[in-house]
Amino acid sequence: MTIKTLHDLFVHDLSDIYSAEKQITKALPKMIRAATDGNLVAAFELHLEETRGQIDRIDQLVELTEGVRIKRMKCHALEGLAEEAQEIIDEVEAGPVRDAGLIGAAQKVEHYEIATYGTLRALALKLDYQDAAKLLGETLEEEKATDEKLTLIAEEQD
Repeated sequence: MTIKTLHDLFVHDLSDIYSAEKQITKALPKMIRAATDGNLVAAFELHLEETRGQIDRIDQLVELTEGVRIKRMKCHALEGLAEEAQEIIDEVEAGPVRDAGLIGAAQKVEHYEIATYGTLRALALKLDYQDAAKLLGETLEEEKATDEKLTLIAEEQD
């Protein structure tokens, strides 16, 4: 995809995060099964449900925003982050150390999402896509809340 305009960049970044969210729905169930801390399991389960809602929100954004269509692409950044999480699952014995590693892996994903949704919201405002900016802002706030929740769980661990 050739990017020449802010609209092109918006569509590219939206397509990228759409791919990322789809990959997250595949990675989180593995992380849920691998986690041992009940609070962490609950946080991952909640985030899985939120992620499904975020995918629906992107679909809604596309319906509401003229000229915006998701392109088929793969988010390579999320692919790498998911591989890192899988390495933790494969290489670290179940228990507090693995849970700490999973929290770190999940927060890397959250920070990627926060950066991307913040950029997308700013682009939407610049392009005067008000409905899109509102929906992206809702997702951005969810991502920030998940990151904060993961930090609290990490701080409470032994």
